[in-house]
Amino acid sequence: MSSRSAPAPDPASLRARLDRARRVAADAGTDALLIAPGSDLRYLLGQAGGSFERLTTLVLPADGSPPALVLPRLEAPGYAAVPTDDLGVELVTWVDGDDPYRLVADRLGSPGRVAVSDTMVALHVLALRRALPGAEQRLAGPVLRELRMRKDAAEIAALRKAGEAIDRVHARMGEWLRPGRTEAQVGADIAAAIVAEGHTEAEFVIVGSGPHGASPHHDVSDRVIERGDVVVVDIGGPIPEGYNSDSTRTYAVGEPRDADVADTYAVLQRAQRAAVEAVRPGVSAGHIDDVARGIIAEAGLGEYFIHRTGHGIGLDVHEEPYVMGGNDLPLEQGMAFSVEPGIYQPGRWGARIEDIVVVTTDGAEPLNNRPHELVVLDS
Repeated sequence: MSSRSAPAPDPASLRARLDRARRVAADAGTDALLIAPGSDLRYLLGQAGGSFERLTTLVLPADGSPPALVLPRLEAPGYAAVPTDDLGVELVTWVDGDDPYRLVADRLGSPGRVAVSDTMVALHVLALRRALPGAEQRLAGPVLRELRMRKDAAEIAALRKAGEAIDRVHARMGEWLRPGRTEAQVGADIAAAIVAEGHTEAEFVIVGSGPHGASPHHDVSDRVIERGDVVVVDIGGPIPEGYNSDSTRTYAVGEPRDADVADTYAVLQRAQRAAVEAVRPGVSAGHIDDVARGIIAEAGLGEYFIHRTGHGIGLDVHEEPYVMGGNDLPLEQGMAFSVEPGIYQPGRWGARIEDIVVVTTDGAEPLNNRPHELVVLDS
């Protein structure tokens, strides 16, 4: 993990997020949100914290009552950067031997419905259920995604910065991707470069060479890269602001050995380009998937496109909206997501092209700008 510190949170924008979260929760018939450490907490308070066996949760009543951050006293220094006074958030600390769940219950009284973070661990979910026996529990995800799906200008700027940083890593691929090296060796070099180019860490590094490229979520292995291999490289991670990059390009180490690579890859390029061009406000997320999938299917390769076309991105690498068949969610300005069709030939090779795009007033702004052609590296 890099030692770079995250930028200080902006109290005005955080307060606006807290106010919006209250309103959306109230509109959904929820009396309070209970937000555990993680990306939702970072979105609302500017600090993600950590999830441990001791309860930490933001208690956000929907009726306008003061919110509270209930946390172990020993963890309080980790939240020193949170502008609690500006936000009107009370710090409620506890020590071992206290009952933190009762502290939450005492603040809420007798709520009818409470929404807990989607990622809150069962240890705390069940203990809160016992402390609030009259409250129906539901997930906070439907409330928070209404806020987080639509990025503001600062969030888009952070995603743009992340996209530029990961593009710089892809631009250096020729330094590492050579015959005779293992996927793991290449992956280690890429991970170091991800940090060197401005990320706090390498969240994931996929180097899928030859037949491994046909597995979309392959990691790295001890397979030795050979001349003629097609190699899928999917990489990303967070920048100090917390927002993530995610970009895939496909490379060939020398001229590809398989005769069908050029024609198949050309189909993939058309599908990815058409899907990006289809993005605009008002069309559904499912329509973007239909566009990419239709082109690949028309070429007789539909069975080899085995995942959704994209996923939202922000403080999490995967978040709403999901670009997949049947998703009727209308796209709106400020939504950010990947467009990443792939074609995977089992046991032979695979290819994927992935850009992050942001919905604009009349189309899409790609945040990745490396070439989409199959990059043939000198071997």
